[in-house]
Order: sequence, then structure tokens, then C-alpha cells
Amino acid sequence: MYRKISVIGGDLRIVKLIELLVKDDFLVYYYGLENAEGLGESENLHRCSSIDELIDRGDIILGPVPMTSDRVNVSTPFSENRITIDELVSAMKNREKVFLAGKITDDISRKLDEAKVKYIDLLKREELVVLNTISTAEGTIQILMEETQRTLHGSNILIMGFGRVGKVLAKMLDGIGANVTCEARKDSDIAWIKAYGYKPIHLSEVNQELGKFDIIINTIPFTILDDERLGYVKKDCTIIDLSSNPGGVDRNSAKRRGLKLIWALSLPGKVAPITSAEFIKETIGHILKEM
Repeated sequence: MYRKISVIGGDLRIVKLIELLVKDDFLVYYYGLENAEGLGESENLHRCSSIDELIDRGDIILGPVPMTSDRVNVSTPFSENRITIDELVSAMKNREKVFLAGKITDDISRKLDEAKVKYIDLLKREELVVLNTISTAEGTIQILMEETQRTLHGSNILIMGFGRVGKVLAKMLDGIGANVTCEARKDSDIAWIKAYGYKPIHLSEVNQELGKFDIIINTIPFTILDDERLGYVKKDCTIIDLSSNPGGVDRNSAKRRGLKLIWALSLPGKVAPITSAEFIKETIGHILKEM
């Protein structure tokens, strides 16, 4: 049961996921991926001509990870056709299908609830979130090596936030030989930062310390590096913002001040699509067992 999966849209990791599912003898139908290399027709792989056909064929409907970049359209970088979220939800309405996608926003959740569509946000599954931190951290290090003119070894690096990504990133950077400082608000996180051997700094004390860092990496999903705080950052500092839209750094202020800011979104799909596809497949396997 649940061996028929319909896939709509998605980036390169979804393309790689389709290849993995076909190899594992799933029957896969797809739509909104007509420009992706390597996808065609085979015994276990079929391209659909419409959304309705796609929904009819699969027991599981798999959307992009993340589902949308503008809250209006399904993310379809490998298609010239625009597919609206309303169109997809309408096609699934009152159907006994299970919809899987990543980063399903509250407004999309309400639409799915109203349409009586059963759905699961893949990026709320702890196993996928934790595994994704590995490629996010590696991708961040890759960007730093390409975009800075100094070695990471010996660099003074501040990580804003000590969540999943912050923890993995701190461990990797510390292993390279960077001087790692981690910011946190909770006293318990400050204690863990000390226990791991990194330098802790409380958010209330971060302003006066910002000018000491060669690199600042933000993982906090709201504007934490505002105009005031950016005023303390030295001019040759590289800032990487890993937080999702709208980001955690005042981009206009950074541009006005001449600061180098890199907003790095969806790194797992960009730097390690095959590994990310394996992680998504593993997570889907867990969901199917639970079902």
C-alpha cells in the first residue's frame, strides 16, 4: 500500500528523490518538472498532462520543499507553467489523499483544512530538520571559503542563535580551528555553549562585541541584526543570513553601510541535493510506516 506517489514541482533534490523512489520500485507520477534533466517515461515513471491527472494517480501527493517562495504559487523551478496553491488545493479537495510538502505556512494550512486535505509538513519532522542541518552547515562553510579572503582557521566567528543549525555549525567551525562565539538568550543555552567549549555571549551584551568578528552567521528567523546593531559591525566583516524569509538581517541597512551580506536560503537543495533527497526519502519512509 502507498506505493503510488505523485510529485508536483520542486527543486533538484526532488528530482533526485524521484530517481531514488523509482529505483525502490515506487510508481511515480510527476507534473511541473518538464524541464528537469533525467526525467522522462519508464515503467515506474510517468509524466502527467494535468494536475487533475496527477492527483488521480497517486496515493501520496508530494509537493516542493519548501512548498512556495511567494505564498501564491507552488515552487516549480523546472517548469515554465505557473501552478497556484489555490489550484492545487482545489484539485485535492475532499479526496482521500495525503499531501506532503515542506514549510507549509499558516495560510496554506487553513486552505488545506477547509478543503479537508490531510497533510504533513516535512520540515516539521524532527528527523529531517536535524539531518538537514548537516548540509546547511557544510553549505555555509563552502560559502565562507569562497566569499572571504581569510582562512576560517583563526577567524573570529559569531553564530547568532544556538538552535539545531547553530549547534552543528559551531561544531564544524570549531573543528576547522575557528574561534567560535555563540549568541543565545536563554541561560540554559549559555550553559551548553560553555559546556561545548565555545565562547558564549548573551543577546543583551552582543552590541558591544559585534565589532570584534570577521564573520557573523545568523540563524534566528526574525530581524535580529537591525540598523542599530549593524552600526557596530566592522566594514570588512562577512555576514551570512541563514534564516528564512523575511530574514534576520536588515538588508537595506547592510547595503547602505557597505557591508557584505549573503542571504543563503535552501542550502540543502543547492549544495547537497542527492544527500538531501536521501534524507527526504528516509523521512517519507517513516511517515508511510506510521500510516
